[in-house]
Amino acid sequence: MSGIDDLPPLREVIASHGLSAKKSLGQNFLLDLNLTARIARAAGNLAGMDVLEVGPGPGGLTRGLLSEGARRVLAIEKDSRCLPALEEIAAAYPGRLEVISGDALEVDPLAHLTPPIAICANLPYNVGTELLVRWLTPASWPPVWTTLTLMFQREVAERIVAAPGSKAYGRLALLAQWRCEARIVLSLPPSAFTPPPKVSSAVVHLRALPEPRFPADAKVLERVVAAAFNQRRKMLRAALKGLAPDIESRLLAAGIEPTERAEQVSLEQFCALARELG
Repeated sequence: MSGIDDLPPLREVIASHGLSAKKSLGQNFLLDLNLTARIARAAGNLAGMDVLEVGPGPGGLTRGLLSEGARRVLAIEKDSRCLPALEEIAAAYPGRLEVISGDALEVDPLAHLTPPIAICANLPYNVGTELLVRWLTPASWPPVWTTLTLMFQREVAERIVAAPGSKAYGRLALLAQWRCEARIVLSLPPSAFTPPPKVSSAVVHLRALPEPRFPADAKVLERVVAAAFNQRRKMLRAALKGLAPDIESRLLAAGIEPTERAEQVSLEQFCALARELG
């Protein structure tokens, strides 16, 4: 019996089902149920919340979310080997866990979730950034989710919370901080995982703001930011010359010196430029 519920410890679960982490699926299993419970608590008060989890694996975080009071958990798992272990969790928490076998990049979870919705996941390394960008760029705002609590490689987590002028500052920081409050809430060493990855990991908590911090058209802002940071070593007048023939005057109107580089420009200035180009 584990410390958080009546189910076996995760090492026993993995052994009994013959599970091993697959590198091709970006898997690294977090086996310490005290740590998975800490991640679940970092998501905030889950009472009355539906929670979307991507890549539950043998279900360590799933159990943490359920034991911390989530109303329901919808878990999307691509690896069919993990389904029997997740079925055992579903039996221990009747009516509170639904498992979808499939690729999170292809599954639409909204038909299975009822607001309020939180997303909490130890994301597979190979799809984590793409999923984050999708969640940050819905067709309308505010989104269907209220919070994202996501584990990434430490380097990716630092890019999400980075400030202007830092090496990590770029597209992820701007997309995240335009519409969310973002902070790192937990750091984990490679030794916390099986097998240990080559890099440290960190959990980022993002809370959706009711409105973006500054007005801008989302598609225009994304296009500006992508162009600016795709050639981040160039001056902005060169990096953005394809966006408008009079890009220098547009930059000046937005309060940006044309000779500046992307990492020197604040979120507010990028939004002003998006309005100029919109």
